[in-house]
Parts: sequence; structure tokens; C-alpha cells
Amino acid sequence: MTTVQHHTHSPPPTRLPFSVVDEITRHCLDPSEPETVHIEVHLPAPPHPARLRAAFLEAFGRHPRILMREAPRPWYRRRYEWELTPHPDTDHVVTFHEPGPDALARARQRALAQAPPLSLSPPIRVEAIGNVLVLTVNHTALDGPACLRILATAAELYGGRDNSPAAAGAPARPESHPQLQPPSVGVAPVARVAHGTPGAPGNGMLVADLPVPRRPPSAPYTVNDQLMVATARMIAEWNHERGAPPRPLRITMPVDDRPRGLDMPIGNGTRLVEVPFREEELREETGELLRRTADRTRALKSLPRPQLGHGAALLTAPVVPVTVRAALTRQLRRAVAPWTSTTLLSNIGRVPYPLDFGEGVGRATAVWFSAPARMPRGLTVTTASTNGRLHLALRWSGVLLGPQDGDHLRELFEKHLNSTAEEGSSP
Repeated sequence: MTTVQHHTHSPPPTRLPFSVVDEITRHCLDPSEPETVHIEVHLPAPPHPARLRAAFLEAFGRHPRILMREAPRPWYRRRYEWELTPHPDTDHVVTFHEPGPDALARARQRALAQAPPLSLSPPIRVEAIGNVLVLTVNHTALDGPACLRILATAAELYGGRDNSPAAAGAPARPESHPQLQPPSVGVAPVARVAHGTPGAPGNGMLVADLPVPRRPPSAPYTVNDQLMVATARMIAEWNHERGAPPRPLRITMPVDDRPRGLDMPIGNGTRLVEVPFREEELREETGELLRRTADRTRALKSLPRPQLGHGAALLTAPVVPVTVRAALTRQLRRAVAPWTSTTLLSNIGRVPYPLDFGEGVGRATAVWFSAPARMPRGLTVTTASTNGRLHLALRWSGVLLGPQDGDHLRELFEKHLNSTAEEGSSP
């Protein structure tokens, strides 16, 4: 990778401390399973290389918080810090590859296996393969919604079309319902995704295009609740097929309260909540389980909570050198592995931006995301929707599952999602 040299007499770069999410992620990095977010955008036609590079470069200027790298530090420093830069450190943020039979598959594999380095600004990579853009995000620095905001700005600058979010402002936060308290699943270890046939080291991934499940306009549950039920039942059936004893499940769900406009904070801005399911609940009638899940997710979203909980905020308090906190964090992560949630369901929902690159390229026809799938969870489910289609990505750790396992999990997910749609189509 070529580093861009700039010989200017500028003031020292601005430094910002890592957030709690950034620091915990940085402590637990594992080279064998890079912490990346993959975003894949399909367009009607390929963009022009020079115009696309220029659009992204200007988009970085509109969102300067993305132009950051990890600042060098002595071992005794009490914080990791981001160093903001006035321009990218490399000419190769946006690259172009000839389309071919395996070109997209290779780009997907790079997105799972090669994280953009934290030492170079910005910590993202954009690869154009014909009419497909594959963005790879270093999740220590950024999350998917923040990178999507950058992409929307680049699309607007490229094509001159308005790419404002469909609904201005932040996503509506549900009203607080103190009477709705999410149930506890106890202190016993929760269900893990049972081992299948392990594949290659690192992460594997499967993407699928499904119809958005039907839902009556007056339904007390959301599409997100339908996805939650489908995910829980998919794992329960997968584990049952492999003889795993029934156990409660917990599914981690990111919640994003940030505005979607140009003022959207760039970084890791989601907070994580955990949705519990007792094993007997997953055998309930579908309509009852959907309503129960809706009550549960609504209550969890309304509860004020730090991004990773109060324990993580305490763990990252800068009272001892960051290297000491890093060692303690890794030890704790190993110790609490049996109590880590079963899986993560990240539902982007309807993509809020048109992603319209203007005449000659057009609007995005599909957008996939995938979240890291490190052990002990070993499996993540990520969804987004455009044009009435649901774009599903299953991503797994290669020490847990293989490609054939991914195919079967997709079949199970689709079956259980269809069952929620059948419930949604009843009078």
C-alpha cells in the first residue's frame, strides 16, 4: 500500500480518545478473525473511476471524523487515541477491479479477511467490481450505519441527486413502558450455536435475497420482531438437529438512535441490548411469540443504557495504563464466554438513503451488510431492505461452521421467517 506524503507545515493533528466500544474492540483484536464490517452495494451500471474517487474524497471532507488513524502511544499511556488527519494517508482507499467469474467472491473474501489498517487514515476500503461496490470497514473505528452515511454523501456528490434520508432526524425512539420488563433467563449459560462442519480459518459468509415478510398494518409487532423470532427459531432447530440440550437463548440487537442527516456522528454509535428467549417460548404459537417479542424489544429499546453496559464503562476507565486494561479485558472475555449471547442480529432496516448515483449509474438495487462473527458467538445475522426485498447475510466463524452449514441455516431462517409472514397474512 502506497502512503501519501504531504510536506506541509500544519498544526499538530487533533486527537480524540477511543470510545468505550472502540477500546473494548481494540483490546480483543484477533488476527485470525479480523473485526470488519462488509457492505456490498449493487448498482444498475458501473461508476466512472475518476469521478467515484473524487466523490469519496470530497465525502471524507464533508464528514472529517472518518479521516482518522490510531495515534502512536507509549506503553504507559492510559488511553488509546484517534488522530484526525486533513486528508487520506493513502491513494488506494478506492480501487477498481476487472469483473470476472470470481471477482466478487474474491472481494467478499478480502472484506472478511483483510481489515483496513488502523495506522492509516481512513480505516475503510472501497472496491469497485463492475457495478458492485464492496466497502470494508475496520469495526474498531466505524460501524455500518456510519459508513452508509459516508456512502450516501459520496453518491450525492457523484450524481448530483438528493440523497437525503427518507425520514429526517433520528429514528423514532419508542415510548418508555415501565410495566414491560424483559424477563431474565437466569444466570445459567445460554445456548451456543452447535458446531457443524468447520470450514477454513477466519470468517465465512452467505448472502441471500428474500421477500420482506408480510405484516398487517395494525400488527403490534415490527419486521424486526419477525426477524428476531426467525433467528431464534433457526438456532433452536439447528441445535435440536445436532442433539444439543435445550437452553435459553439471548440475541444481541444493536440499537441506533443517531440522526441520519449530514450531522450524523461518525464512529461506533450503536448501543447493544440483549433479547432473551426461554426455551419453552420458542414452542409457542407464532402470533403469541411475535407479540411477546415485540413487548420485549420495545421495553429494551426504551431503557437508558450505556453502549456496552455499565461494566464496560467501568472496565475502560483510564485509571491504569491501557495495556493493563487490555490484558484484563481479554481475560474477562474468556471467562464470561459461556454467558455471552447466542448470536447477534443486526437489522439495518429499510436503507434510509436512495443511494442514487445519478444518470448513467442509477440507484442501488440491493445492499448487503455483514457483521464480524468471532467466537464464542461464531454466527451473526445481518439484514437490510431495499425495493421491497430483504438482503440477508449470514456470517460465521470457520472454527464453528462451514459453507454447507451456512446453506442449511439459510433454509431454516427462510422457513421460520415465512411462518411469521403467514401469521402476518391471517385476518
